[in-house]
Amino acid sequence: ALETFFGVGSHTRERIMSRFHLHETIKVGELSQTQTLDLTAHLDSMKLENHLRRQIQQDIQRLRDTGTYRGRRHAMNLPVRGQNTRSQIKNARKLNKVERF
Repeated sequence: ALETFFGVGSHTRERIMSRFHLHETIKVGELSQTQTLDLTAHLDSMKLENHLRRQIQQDIQRLRDTGTYRGRRHAMNLPVRGQNTRSQIKNARKLNKVERF
């Protein structure tokens, strides 16, 4: 259930579960009151959902404003991380066309 939050993947979920000594298959209803409070406090301290989306968008905008190579690639809807563009760039143009976040 933790992976439903934007910004929490499988690796982060495993770290959180091991930090609070929780089993992988435990349900939210089976948590004690203190475990629930500790878990929510920890999740509140993390950047999740809209705050993380906003930060990623601001980072991309900062790259565009400074005129870096990565910023120009974002602006032109081209692959940013050095992928080959000679023959196969359909996916990159499709994914970078719209603001992703």
